[in-house]
Amino acid sequence: VQLQASGGGLVQAGGSLRLSCAASGRTFSAYVMGWFRQAPGKEREFVAASNPGGGTTLYADSVKGRFTISRDNAEGTVYLQMNSLKPEDTAVYYCAARRRPGVLFSTYDYDSWGQGTLVTVSS
Repeated sequence: VQLQASGGGLVQAGGSLRLSCAASGRTFSAYVMGWFRQAPGKEREFVAASNPGGGTTLYADSVKGRFTISRDNAEGTVYLQMNSLKPEDTAVYYCAARRRPGVLFSTYDYDSWGQGTLVTVSS
């Protein structure tokens, strides 16, 4: 599956953004989808993930209660709604897909990656 992330931008602290990740192919509904982020000088870290049906989600503690992952399997798109943004949320955000079962949080568990979209939160 090929992934295309979009929706990043510059926002003030406390603001909101919604990221989108469009997937090609007809089997999107079979994939576990995840969002990761990488800040300058840091390793890529897990943000959120959703099982194929969308009924099971997993969040990093740092974003729990502020970010929401959702998906539209008919449209082949996964979203990340980000509210109450903080300067420490500044990073390049990547979407990722995993063909095997399991909502997991390691980068090694995902097979396909999008190109990333930059989110900058100003204080």
